[in-house]
Amino acid sequence: MPDQNYKQAVGRRKEAVARVRVFPGQGQMIINGKQVAEYFKGPVFQKKYQKPFEVTKTLGKYTATVKVLGGGVVSQLDATVHGIARALDLFDRDNYRPSLKKVGLLTRDARVKERRKYGLAHKARAKKQSPKR
Repeated sequence: MPDQNYKQAVGRRKEAVARVRVFPGQGQMIINGKQVAEYFKGPVFQKKYQKPFEVTKTLGKYTATVKVLGGGVVSQLDATVHGIARALDLFDRDNYRPSLKKVGLLTRDARVKERRKYGLAHKARAKKQSPKR
């Protein structure tokens, strides 16, 4: 790995947190010690994690290593994409930021699971059933 020639960023989504390091390289990605295609299987996922590179026209120019914890597979993917976008933004703010911002990749998705309210049924919005008579 190159010595301190990288940019580091954190991406979040729901309960997932992705710590991302992006550095100049030949375009491979490693997530939790696995190749990205092995960790996020399928063409839909592949299109999603390549989006920050496609938007900034840097596909194949940067290598990324990611450590992601918590959440489900989709949340981890979204957190990874958010982290990559933030790290690319740190590399070249003047050129990359407008395009990343326009597509909405720098914005953290604030939607999280709604908390359960006491005195109700078992879910966040469920109400106890009332008797008819």
